[in-house]
This record gives sequence, structure tokens and C-alpha cells, in this order.
Amino acid sequence: MGKVAVVTDSVACVPRELVEKYDIHVVPFHVVWAGHDYRDGEDLSPAEFYGLFRQDKAFPTTSQPSLADFVRTYARMSKEAEGIVSIHIAEDLTGAINVARVAAREAASVPIRVVDSRMATMAQGFIVLEAARAADAGGTVDQVAAAAEALIPRLDLIATLDDLKHLHRGGRIGEAATLLGSKLKINPVLSLAHAQVRVLSVVRTRRNAVQKMIEMMWDKVGERPLHASVFHGDALAEAERTAEQIQSRFNCVEFYITEFTPVMGAHTGPGVIGLAFYADEVDDPPTDSEGAGGSRLGFLPRMFSLSL
Repeated sequence: MGKVAVVTDSVACVPRELVEKYDIHVVPFHVVWAGHDYRDGEDLSPAEFYGLFRQDKAFPTTSQPSLADFVRTYARMSKEAEGIVSIHIAEDLTGAINVARVAAREAASVPIRVVDSRMATMAQGFIVLEAARAADAGGTVDQVAAAAEALIPRLDLIATLDDLKHLHRGGRIGEAATLLGSKLKINPVLSLAHAQVRVLSVVRTRRNAVQKMIEMMWDKVGERPLHASVFHGDALAEAERTAEQIQSRFNCVEFYITEFTPVMGAHTGPGVIGLAFYADEVDDPPTDSEGAGGSRLGFLPRMFSLSL
């Protein structure tokens, strides 16, 4: 039998290069639009999705992976791995993780640990990468799951949107509902914490919102080694400018520009830009020269700069 397999869903937005490097298995959500069912990230790229979103007056809907999707994945991995750690979007945002738990009981020919990331997008992705590096370093199922769970409270996710109506339409607006109906042109800075959308700040311009997010990250991280992602929904140029500021100011040991997957964009619309990040603890070991591993097993990831 091989090493522990790591499974996640498409909301994690893990860069494809890393999915392939660590042999991460991604179960896609579904985007339903004009009678067509698209597998998130497979049948509909972010560029295609946002192009349609700006043109089509009808709004897409989304659905979680089916029980059969998870059962097939776990059954296939059970033939190749000594165990499975399956990490998914926050339970309070969708029922996908409950479907994964049922599938784990039905397909459990090897130990399967299902982990609630309590996050989404690349914040979830960092948890997946932590687990994948722990598995790559030879960790057991319990060690790989523990590596993922230990990272969760260290993560932050903040973002700003062009328009709150899509978040409201999807029923995931949280505290930002207080801003609906404002006649002022405002740009809220929002966070995802404990699967709840919270309002951190309200500014008057988009540029100020991005600067506010960077300052918030500095207040949290300072000069400590930083693992971060700038994620965007059809706002690549702005994401690249933001990335340049971060990489010139922070001690980045791992950095990505990632696209907001269609299943997330269906609830926010185009124009979202945000940061997912965490800092190394002061007693974490230095980054290893080869870039392998995960901090729970004595390694830290190498620096990446990747734009998808």
C-alpha cells in the first residue's frame, strides 16, 4: 500500500501544479447554468465562467458533490493508499462534508479521516497543502489529519467585493447584510471566520479596501515568515499589483495568485479580490532547502510564486 491519500473539493482552489505534485484528489462541486451541469474547474474554467456571468442575465446555481462522487473517489484511493484524509469547505457553508462522512462509512476499506477546514477558497487550500506535505513526508493518517487541524486556527481569509447582491442572493451574506441598501458607494472588507461572513471595515474606494486588507495582514503577521495567496474573480491585473506590494513588503516563504473558482464566483459575482494567509510560529523550523514536507513533521514548504 502507498502513502496516505489527501482528498479535497474544488472550493479549495489548490493550484493545479501542486495538485499534480502532491497527487491531491479533488472532488468537484457543480455549477448549474441554463440547464447545463458543469463540474467546477473541469467543464467550465474561471475565464469562461466570468465571461458568461457578465453577459447572461440568468444566474447560475451550485450543488455539492454527490454521495456517489465521494464513494467512487474513496473506493479508488482505498486500492492505492494506506489511509485517506479528506478536507472540505466549512460545514456551516454547505453540507458537502456530511456527504463525505457518509461516503467514508460506506467505502471504508482503509481508515478515512474527514476534516472540516472551517474555511473556503485558498485558506482551505493551505490546509490541504499542509496535509499533503505531511503525507508526502510519510505521515500516518492520524499525523496527516493532525497537521491539517493544527493549521486551521492560524489561518485568516479577508476579501472585498464589487457588489454584495450576489452574496445576499446566495444566503451567505452574514453581517454584511447591514450594508445592503446603502446609497453610498462603499467597499466593505469582509472576513470568513467560523464559517461566518463578518464586516471588518468599510471604505469608500476599491483601492483603499485593498490597502486596508494589506495593513490588516501586516498587523497580524508583521515580519514573520508568511504563507499567502491573493485570490481574485476575473481581476487578474489588480491581483498582480496587490501581489507585487505583498512580495516587496512581507517575508513571503510561500505565495500564490489563484483564481476564485466558478462555484465560489456564483455566490459573489466577478470582481472579488482577497487574501488567504498565515504566518509561521516563532518556534517553527526554517524552510528546508528542497521544499518538501509540512511543519507538523519537521519540514516547511519551499517558496512558490505561481499565477494561474
